[in-house]
Amino acid sequence: MYDVVIIGGGPSGATAAEDLARSGAKVALIDRAGRIKPCGGAIPPRLIADFDIPDEMLVAKITTARMISPTGRHVDIPIENGFVGMVDREDFDEFLRERAAGAGAERMTGTYKRVERDEAGTHVVYRDKASGEERRLSTKLVIGADGARSTVAKDEVPGGDRIPYVIAYHEIIEAPGKVGSYDPDRCDVIYDGRISPDFYGWVFPHGKSASVGMGSMVRDVDLKKATADLRMASGLVDCPTIRREGAPIPLKPLDRWDNGRDVVLAGDAAGVVAPSSGEGIYYAMVGGRVAATAAMACLSTGRAKDLQLARRLFMREHKTVFRVLASMQNAYYKSDERRERFVSLCHDIDVQRLTFEAYMNKKLVRARPMAHLRIGLKNLAHLTRLVPAAYT
Repeated sequence: MYDVVIIGGGPSGATAAEDLARSGAKVALIDRAGRIKPCGGAIPPRLIADFDIPDEMLVAKITTARMISPTGRHVDIPIENGFVGMVDREDFDEFLRERAAGAGAERMTGTYKRVERDEAGTHVVYRDKASGEERRLSTKLVIGADGARSTVAKDEVPGGDRIPYVIAYHEIIEAPGKVGSYDPDRCDVIYDGRISPDFYGWVFPHGKSASVGMGSMVRDVDLKKATADLRMASGLVDCPTIRREGAPIPLKPLDRWDNGRDVVLAGDAAGVVAPSSGEGIYYAMVGGRVAATAAMACLSTGRAKDLQLARRLFMREHKTVFRVLASMQNAYYKSDERRERFVSLCHDIDVQRLTFEAYMNKKLVRARPMAHLRIGLKNLAHLTRLVPAAYT
Protein backbone atom coordinates (compact mmCIF):
# COMPACT_ATOMS: atom_id res chain seq x y z
CA MET A 1 0.00 0.00 0.00
CA TYR A 2 1.43 3.32 -1.09
CA ASP A 3 0.51 6.64 0.44
CA VAL A 4 0.67 8.35 -2.96
CA VAL A 5 1.10 7.11 -6.53
CA ILE A 6 2.21 9.85 -8.91
CA ILE A 7 1.45 9.55 -12.63
CA GLY A 8 4.05 11.41 -14.71
CA GLY A 9 7.73 12.08 -14.03
CA GLY A 10 8.22 15.54 -15.49
CA PRO A 11 9.24 18.49 -13.29
CA SER A 12 5.86 18.55 -11.56
CA GLY A 13 5.57 14.85 -10.77
CA ALA A 14 9.23 14.49 -9.82
CA THR A 15 9.02 17.49 -7.47
CA ALA A 16 5.90 16.10 -5.80
CA ALA A 17 7.58 12.71 -5.44
CA GLU A 18 10.68 14.17 -3.84
CA ASP A 19 8.75 16.39 -1.42
CA LEU A 20 6.47 13.56 -0.35
CA ALA A 21 9.32 11.10 0.08
CA ARG A 22 11.27 13.59 2.19
CA SER A 23 8.15 14.04 4.32
CA GLY A 24 8.09 10.31 5.07
CA ALA A 25 5.38 9.19 2.66
CA LYS A 26 5.61 5.90 0.74
CA VAL A 27 5.60 7.06 -2.87
CA ALA A 28 5.56 5.45 -6.32
CA LEU A 29 6.46 7.53 -9.40
CA ILE A 30 5.26 6.11 -12.73
CA ASP A 31 6.77 7.63 -15.84
CA ARG A 32 6.95 6.83 -19.53
CA ALA A 33 10.63 6.60 -20.45
CA GLY A 34 11.96 8.50 -23.43
CA ARG A 35 9.31 11.22 -23.58
CA ILE A 36 10.79 14.73 -23.84
CA LYS A 37 8.47 17.72 -23.89
CA PRO A 38 9.15 20.48 -26.45
CA CYS A 39 10.31 23.37 -24.31
CA GLY A 40 12.51 26.42 -24.60
CA GLY A 41 14.13 25.31 -21.34
CA ALA A 42 14.23 28.69 -19.58
CA ILE A 43 14.22 28.75 -15.78
CA PRO A 44 14.31 31.90 -13.60
CA PRO A 45 16.63 32.51 -10.66
CA ARG A 46 13.77 31.96 -8.21
CA LEU A 47 13.35 28.37 -9.44
CA ILE A 48 17.07 27.74 -9.10
CA ALA A 49 16.94 28.98 -5.49
CA ASP A 50 13.59 27.51 -4.41
CA PHE A 51 14.31 24.04 -5.79
CA ASP A 52 18.07 23.88 -5.17
CA ILE A 53 19.13 23.36 -8.80
CA PRO A 54 22.90 22.83 -9.09
CA ASP A 55 24.84 25.03 -11.47
CA GLU A 56 25.95 22.05 -13.56
CA MET A 57 22.36 21.53 -14.73
CA LEU A 58 22.45 24.88 -16.53
CA VAL A 59 23.59 24.51 -20.13
CA ALA A 60 23.59 28.29 -20.68
CA LYS A 61 23.08 31.55 -18.82
CA ILE A 62 21.22 34.11 -20.89
CA THR A 63 21.81 37.81 -20.27
CA THR A 64 19.72 39.36 -23.07
CA ALA A 65 16.27 38.80 -24.55
CA ARG A 66 15.43 40.03 -28.05
CA MET A 67 11.81 40.74 -29.02
CA ILE A 68 11.25 40.72 -32.80
CA SER A 69 8.20 42.25 -34.50
CA PRO A 70 6.40 41.17 -37.70
CA THR A 71 8.25 43.87 -39.68
CA GLY A 72 11.61 42.72 -38.32
CA ARG A 73 12.08 45.54 -35.82
CA HIS A 74 13.64 44.31 -32.63
CA VAL A 75 14.49 45.43 -29.13
CA ASP A 76 17.21 43.87 -26.99
CA ILE A 77 16.33 43.76 -23.30
CA PRO A 78 19.26 43.30 -20.91
CA ILE A 79 18.61 41.09 -17.91
CA GLU A 80 19.90 43.31 -15.14
CA ASN A 81 21.40 41.87 -11.96
CA GLY A 82 21.00 38.25 -13.00
CA PHE A 83 20.43 35.79 -15.81
CA VAL A 84 17.93 33.32 -17.20
CA GLY A 85 19.13 29.76 -16.78
CA MET A 86 18.69 27.31 -19.65
CA VAL A 87 18.26 23.58 -19.19
CA ASP A 88 17.95 20.64 -21.56
CA ARG A 89 14.74 18.87 -20.59
CA GLU A 90 16.16 15.42 -21.39
CA ASP A 91 18.81 15.80 -18.69
CA PHE A 92 16.94 18.12 -16.35
CA ASP A 93 13.85 15.92 -15.99
CA GLU A 94 15.96 12.83 -15.37
CA PHE A 95 17.96 14.70 -12.73
CA LEU A 96 14.72 15.53 -10.91
CA ARG A 97 13.49 11.93 -11.13
CA GLU A 98 16.79 10.60 -9.82
CA ARG A 99 16.72 13.09 -6.97
CA ALA A 100 13.22 11.94 -6.05
CA ALA A 101 14.41 8.33 -6.07
CA GLY A 102 17.33 9.31 -3.87
CA ALA A 103 14.85 10.77 -1.39
CA GLY A 104 13.01 7.43 -1.26
CA ALA A 105 10.43 7.49 -4.07
CA GLU A 106 10.10 4.21 -6.01
CA ARG A 107 10.45 4.70 -9.76
CA MET A 108 8.44 2.61 -12.22
CA THR A 109 8.42 2.80 -15.99
CA GLY A 110 5.18 2.34 -17.82
CA THR A 111 1.98 3.89 -19.12
CA TYR A 112 -0.98 4.84 -16.93
CA LYS A 113 -4.17 3.01 -17.85
CA ARG A 114 -6.81 3.78 -15.21
CA VAL A 115 -7.77 4.15 -11.56
CA GLU A 116 -9.85 1.35 -10.07
CA ARG A 117 -11.70 1.32 -6.77
CA ASP A 118 -13.16 -1.50 -4.71
CA GLU A 119 -13.80 -2.37 -1.07
CA ALA A 120 -10.03 -2.59 -0.53
CA GLY A 121 -9.47 1.00 -1.68
CA THR A 122 -7.94 2.84 -4.63
CA HIS A 123 -5.66 1.19 -7.19
CA VAL A 124 -3.62 2.57 -10.10
CA VAL A 125 -3.32 0.28 -13.11
CA TYR A 126 -0.41 0.83 -15.51
CA ARG A 127 1.26 -1.11 -18.30
CA ASP A 128 4.82 -2.00 -17.38
CA LYS A 129 7.19 -1.05 -20.19
CA ALA A 130 9.60 -3.96 -19.77
CA SER A 131 7.08 -6.79 -19.57
CA GLY A 132 4.11 -5.25 -21.38
CA GLU A 133 1.89 -6.53 -18.58
CA GLU A 134 -0.66 -4.57 -16.60
CA ARG A 135 0.27 -4.00 -12.99
CA ARG A 136 -1.80 -2.71 -10.10
CA LEU A 137 -0.62 -0.48 -7.26
CA SER A 138 -2.79 0.06 -4.20
CA THR A 139 -2.66 3.58 -2.84
CA LYS A 140 -4.38 6.09 -0.61
CA LEU A 141 -4.00 9.03 -3.00
CA VAL A 142 -3.13 9.70 -6.65
CA ILE A 143 -1.38 12.75 -8.11
CA GLY A 144 -2.00 13.23 -11.83
CA ALA A 145 1.05 14.94 -13.32
CA ASP A 146 0.72 13.44 -16.79
CA GLY A 147 0.82 16.65 -18.79
CA ALA A 148 -1.55 18.60 -20.97
CA ARG A 149 -4.54 16.56 -22.15
CA SER A 150 -3.98 14.54 -18.99
CA THR A 151 -5.67 11.14 -18.98
CA VAL A 152 -5.92 11.30 -15.18
CA ALA A 153 -7.65 14.69 -15.39
CA LYS A 154 -10.01 13.47 -18.10
CA ASP A 155 -10.90 10.33 -16.14
CA GLU A 156 -11.09 11.72 -12.63
CA VAL A 157 -11.60 15.49 -12.35
CA PRO A 158 -14.69 17.40 -13.53
CA GLY A 159 -13.73 19.69 -16.42
CA GLY A 160 -10.39 17.95 -16.88
CA ASP A 161 -11.16 17.19 -20.52
CA ARG A 162 -11.88 20.80 -21.53
CA ILE A 163 -8.58 22.62 -21.07
CA PRO A 164 -7.49 25.02 -23.88
CA TYR A 165 -4.00 24.52 -25.25
CA VAL A 166 -1.57 25.43 -27.99
CA ILE A 167 0.37 22.83 -29.93
CA ALA A 168 4.08 23.48 -29.54
CA TYR A 169 6.76 22.13 -31.82
CA HIS A 170 10.51 22.59 -31.70
CA GLU A 171 13.72 21.24 -33.13
CA ILE A 172 16.86 20.80 -31.07
CA ILE A 173 19.80 21.63 -33.31
CA GLU A 174 23.56 21.67 -33.00
CA ALA A 175 24.30 25.27 -32.13
CA PRO A 176 26.92 27.29 -33.99
CA GLY A 177 28.73 30.27 -32.55
CA LYS A 178 27.47 33.67 -33.56
CA VAL A 179 26.05 33.24 -37.05
CA GLY A 180 23.36 35.16 -38.90
CA SER A 181 21.14 36.67 -36.22
CA TYR A 182 21.90 33.86 -33.74
CA ASP A 183 23.69 34.78 -30.51
CA PRO A 184 24.50 32.02 -27.98
CA ASP A 185 24.03 34.49 -25.11
CA ARG A 186 20.60 35.76 -26.18
CA CYS A 187 17.06 34.39 -26.32
CA ASP A 188 15.03 35.51 -29.34
CA VAL A 189 11.24 35.71 -29.17
CA ILE A 190 9.55 36.22 -32.53
CA TYR A 191 6.09 37.80 -32.68
CA ASP A 192 5.15 37.26 -36.32
CA GLY A 193 1.92 35.89 -37.76
CA ARG A 194 3.88 34.13 -40.50
CA ILE A 195 5.55 32.03 -37.82
CA SER A 196 2.59 31.77 -35.42
CA PRO A 197 -0.76 33.49 -36.01
CA ASP A 198 -1.69 33.52 -32.33
CA PHE A 199 1.39 32.79 -30.21
CA TYR A 200 5.11 33.22 -30.93
CA GLY A 201 8.29 31.57 -32.15
CA TRP A 202 11.56 31.22 -30.28
CA VAL A 203 15.28 30.62 -30.67
CA PHE A 204 16.75 29.67 -27.31
CA PRO A 205 20.45 28.74 -26.90
CA HIS A 206 21.25 25.59 -24.92
CA GLY A 207 25.02 25.76 -24.91
CA LYS A 208 26.13 23.17 -27.47
CA SER A 209 22.58 22.99 -28.84
CA ALA A 210 19.62 25.31 -29.35
CA SER A 211 15.84 25.04 -29.30
CA VAL A 212 14.04 26.52 -32.31
CA GLY A 213 10.26 26.31 -32.26
CA MET A 214 6.81 27.85 -32.09
CA GLY A 215 3.28 27.22 -30.87
CA SER A 216 -0.25 27.83 -32.08
CA MET A 217 -3.89 27.06 -31.29
CA VAL A 218 -4.74 27.23 -35.01
CA ARG A 219 -5.23 23.65 -36.13
CA ASP A 220 -4.17 24.01 -39.78
CA VAL A 221 -0.85 25.75 -39.10
CA ASP A 222 2.08 23.81 -40.56
CA LEU A 223 4.30 23.65 -37.46
CA LYS A 224 7.28 22.13 -39.25
CA LYS A 225 7.20 24.65 -42.09
CA ALA A 226 6.92 27.54 -39.61
CA THR A 227 9.93 26.20 -37.72
CA ALA A 228 11.86 25.76 -40.96
CA ASP A 229 11.07 29.39 -41.86
CA LEU A 230 12.25 30.44 -38.41
CA ARG A 231 15.53 28.58 -38.88
CA MET A 232 15.95 30.21 -42.27
CA ALA A 233 15.39 33.70 -40.85
CA SER A 234 17.87 33.03 -38.04
CA GLY A 235 20.60 31.62 -40.30
CA LEU A 236 20.30 28.15 -38.76
CA VAL A 237 19.23 26.08 -41.78
CA ASP A 238 22.50 24.19 -42.11
CA CYS A 239 22.79 23.25 -38.43
CA PRO A 240 22.31 19.47 -37.91
CA THR A 241 19.01 18.55 -36.23
CA ILE A 242 19.38 16.46 -33.07
CA ARG A 243 15.72 15.73 -32.42
CA ARG A 244 12.20 16.98 -33.14
CA GLU A 245 9.36 17.14 -30.58
CA GLY A 246 5.76 18.28 -30.43
CA ALA A 247 3.17 18.42 -27.64
CA PRO A 248 0.23 20.46 -26.32
CA ILE A 249 0.84 23.27 -23.84
CA PRO A 250 -2.18 24.31 -21.70
CA LEU A 251 -3.18 27.96 -21.53
CA LYS A 252 -5.46 28.22 -18.50
CA PRO A 253 -5.52 26.64 -15.03
CA LEU A 254 -8.46 24.32 -14.46
CA ASP A 255 -11.19 25.55 -12.15
CA ARG A 256 -10.81 22.38 -10.11
CA TRP A 257 -7.72 20.27 -9.45
CA ASP A 258 -9.11 17.40 -7.36
CA ASN A 259 -11.97 14.92 -7.48
CA GLY A 260 -13.04 15.46 -3.88
CA ARG A 261 -11.92 11.97 -2.95
CA ASP A 262 -8.44 10.66 -3.73
CA VAL A 263 -6.99 12.41 -6.82
CA VAL A 264 -5.30 15.79 -7.22
CA LEU A 265 -3.66 17.26 -10.35
CA ALA A 266 -0.33 19.04 -10.75
CA GLY A 267 1.59 20.91 -13.44
CA ASP A 268 0.37 20.86 -17.04
CA ALA A 269 -2.38 18.43 -16.03
CA ALA A 270 -3.84 21.26 -13.91
CA GLY A 271 -3.23 23.80 -16.69
CA VAL A 272 -0.55 25.81 -14.88
CA VAL A 273 1.43 27.25 -17.78
CA ALA A 274 1.73 31.03 -17.81
CA PRO A 275 -0.40 32.73 -20.48
CA SER A 276 1.39 34.94 -23.01
CA SER A 277 4.87 33.59 -22.23
CA GLY A 278 4.08 29.87 -22.20
CA GLU A 279 6.49 29.50 -19.27
CA GLY A 280 5.87 26.17 -17.60
CA ILE A 281 8.84 24.66 -15.75
CA TYR A 282 8.71 26.93 -12.71
CA TYR A 283 4.93 26.72 -12.42
CA ALA A 284 5.00 22.95 -12.92
CA MET A 285 7.42 22.52 -10.04
CA VAL A 286 5.38 24.83 -7.81
CA GLY A 287 2.31 22.80 -8.82
CA GLY A 288 4.07 19.61 -7.79
CA ARG A 289 5.04 21.14 -4.46
CA VAL A 290 1.54 22.36 -3.59
CA ALA A 291 0.06 19.00 -4.68
CA ALA A 292 2.49 17.27 -2.31
CA THR A 293 1.51 19.69 0.47
CA ALA A 294 -2.17 19.00 -0.11
CA ALA A 295 -1.58 15.24 -0.21
CA MET A 296 0.33 15.30 3.08
CA ALA A 297 -2.45 17.34 4.68
CA CYS A 298 -5.05 14.84 3.46
CA LEU A 299 -3.01 11.87 4.68
CA SER A 300 -2.63 13.52 8.08
CA THR A 301 -6.25 14.55 8.61
CA GLY A 302 -8.10 11.97 6.54
CA ARG A 303 -10.17 14.81 5.03
CA ALA A 304 -10.51 14.66 1.24
CA LYS A 305 -11.31 18.36 1.13
CA ASP A 306 -7.71 19.10 2.06
CA LEU A 307 -6.78 18.19 -1.52
CA GLN A 308 -8.26 21.58 -2.45
CA LEU A 309 -5.22 23.14 -0.80
CA ALA A 310 -3.18 22.53 -3.95
CA ARG A 311 -5.12 24.96 -6.12
CA ARG A 312 -5.74 27.39 -3.28
CA LEU A 313 -2.05 27.69 -2.38
CA PHE A 314 -1.01 28.08 -6.01
CA MET A 315 -3.59 30.73 -6.84
CA ARG A 316 -2.91 32.70 -3.66
CA GLU A 317 0.53 33.56 -5.01
CA HIS A 318 0.19 33.41 -8.80
CA LYS A 319 -3.41 34.24 -9.75
CA THR A 320 -2.76 37.95 -10.35
CA VAL A 321 0.28 37.31 -12.54
CA PHE A 322 -1.71 34.81 -14.62
CA ARG A 323 -4.55 37.31 -15.05
CA VAL A 324 -2.20 40.07 -16.20
CA LEU A 325 -0.44 37.77 -18.66
CA ALA A 326 -3.76 36.46 -20.02
CA SER A 327 -4.95 40.03 -20.56
CA MET A 328 -1.72 40.84 -22.40
CA GLN A 329 -2.08 37.80 -24.65
CA ASN A 330 -5.71 38.62 -25.41
CA ALA A 331 -4.81 42.22 -26.21
CA TYR A 332 -1.68 41.80 -28.33
CA TYR A 333 -1.61 38.35 -29.96
CA LYS A 334 -4.65 38.88 -32.18
CA SER A 335 -2.98 40.35 -35.25
CA ASP A 336 0.38 41.44 -36.63
CA GLU A 337 -0.61 45.06 -36.10
CA ARG A 338 -1.11 44.34 -32.39
CA ARG A 339 2.13 42.33 -32.23
CA GLU A 340 3.96 45.26 -33.80
CA ARG A 341 2.58 47.49 -31.06
CA PHE A 342 3.57 45.01 -28.39
CA VAL A 343 7.20 45.06 -29.51
CA SER A 344 7.00 48.86 -29.51
CA LEU A 345 5.97 48.75 -25.87
CA CYS A 346 8.97 46.54 -25.13
CA HIS A 347 11.27 49.46 -26.02
CA ASP A 348 10.04 51.24 -22.89
CA ILE A 349 12.65 51.02 -20.13
CA ASP A 350 9.94 50.79 -17.44
CA VAL A 351 8.34 47.86 -19.27
CA GLN A 352 11.72 46.15 -19.52
CA ARG A 353 12.61 46.56 -15.87
CA LEU A 354 9.23 45.64 -14.43
CA THR A 355 8.77 42.68 -16.78
CA PHE A 356 12.07 41.07 -15.91
CA GLU A 357 11.82 41.85 -12.21
CA ALA A 358 8.46 40.09 -12.26
CA TYR A 359 9.89 37.19 -14.27
CA MET A 360 12.95 36.74 -12.06
CA ASN A 361 11.02 36.95 -8.78
CA LYS A 362 7.62 35.56 -9.89
CA LYS A 363 5.57 38.40 -8.48
CA LEU A 364 4.28 41.73 -9.75
CA VAL A 365 6.41 44.72 -8.85
CA ARG A 366 4.35 47.27 -6.91
CA ALA A 367 7.06 49.64 -5.69
CA ARG A 368 7.03 52.01 -8.70
CA PRO A 369 3.59 53.62 -9.05
CA MET A 370 4.72 56.24 -11.58
CA ALA A 371 6.26 53.56 -13.78
CA HIS A 372 2.98 51.62 -13.71
CA LEU A 373 1.10 54.80 -14.62
CA ARG A 374 3.37 55.55 -17.58
CA ILE A 375 3.08 51.97 -18.84
CA GLY A 376 -0.69 52.07 -18.48
CA LEU A 377 -0.99 55.28 -20.48
CA LYS A 378 1.29 54.04 -23.25
CA ASN A 379 -0.58 50.72 -23.31
CA LEU A 380 -3.90 52.57 -23.66
CA ALA A 381 -2.49 54.74 -26.44
CA HIS A 382 -1.49 51.66 -28.44
CA LEU A 383 -4.70 49.71 -27.88
CA THR A 384 -6.82 52.71 -28.95
CA ARG A 385 -4.46 53.44 -31.91
CA LEU A 386 -3.76 56.98 -30.71
CA VAL A 387 -0.11 56.42 -31.65
CA PRO A 388 1.49 54.68 -34.66
CA ALA A 389 2.32 50.97 -34.31
CA ALA A 390 6.05 51.78 -34.32
CA TYR A 391 5.77 54.40 -31.55
CA THR A 392 8.10 53.57 -28.67
